[in-house]
Amino acid sequence: MRFFGKTNIDFMGKRRLWYLVSGTVILIGMVSLAVKGVDYGIDFLGGTELVVQFQHSVSIGDVRSAMDRIGYGKAEIKTFGSDRDILIRTSEQAEGATVSDRIRAGLKESFPQNPYTVLKEDKIGPKIGAELRRGAVMAVIASLIAIWAYVWLRFKFIYGLGAVAALFHDVLVTLGLISLFDGIFVLEINQNMIAAFLTLVGLSVNDTVVIFDRIRENQRIFKTMPLVQLMNKSLNETLSRTIITSGTIFIVLVVMLVFGGEVNRGFAFALTVGIVTGTYSSIYIASAVALEWVTRARMKAPVTTT
Repeated sequence: MRFFGKTNIDFMGKRRLWYLVSGTVILIGMVSLAVKGVDYGIDFLGGTELVVQFQHSVSIGDVRSAMDRIGYGKAEIKTFGSDRDILIRTSEQAEGATVSDRIRAGLKESFPQNPYTVLKEDKIGPKIGAELRRGAVMAVIASLIAIWAYVWLRFKFIYGLGAVAALFHDVLVTLGLISLFDGIFVLEINQNMIAAFLTLVGLSVNDTVVIFDRIRENQRIFKTMPLVQLMNKSLNETLSRTIITSGTIFIVLVVMLVFGGEVNRGFAFALTVGIVTGTYSSIYIASAVALEWVTRARMKAPVTTT
């Protein structure tokens, strides 16, 4: 099944315009990261985190007053989807479940007419949090290196470089938009978010490999065709497959983003952004980088005369 009929879009002819678009989006994201930063989950910070659901609506101010009374006035408190769901996070450390027990007791004492249930509870030591942060960064870097090596061995060095450039672009765009939209959604860098980044890397490179494979096939068939024209032909031939594959995943992710609840919202947001940028970057970053490299290499090659 072809989603589109036969197309003849000049993808590579517009690549410099899309370089500008990518650069602008990345720049906005990096400014947001520098000024606003990102929120780390309890996985990476260390401390205690509780998500509680009250039977009736409760104000942040009242919950903060309850925390003040038990000595946790510096705790981070915010709604988690509704006025009844409250996230309480504190960096206080103690043996066992001492901190969470004190929070539970404080809430019970302060809201005797408004019972609650604990939806989620996490306790992470600061040393473990630091190790998880390092491990998360290493996991993303290792995945990029492994994918570069795979694409290099399967195709050529420049194709591997183009694939990694596209993946690096996807990670930067997604990370920048997480910082930008944090506050509108609950978007924390935690283990679920790292899993989302690794997943989007896999999804993005899958589309890139399909495009590169078609380019290689066409190079064998149309040996005298100019590279720009050959790449455009390959991109148009794989466009329908790209739209169907990425589109079905996108629909599922949007449903998860809207109806999946606050716990899964960060994961769904990162993957929703990632599937869009991954589809785009397979064309305008991975393929374009390979084209730029080959074009410049041919321009620098010495001209032989007979």
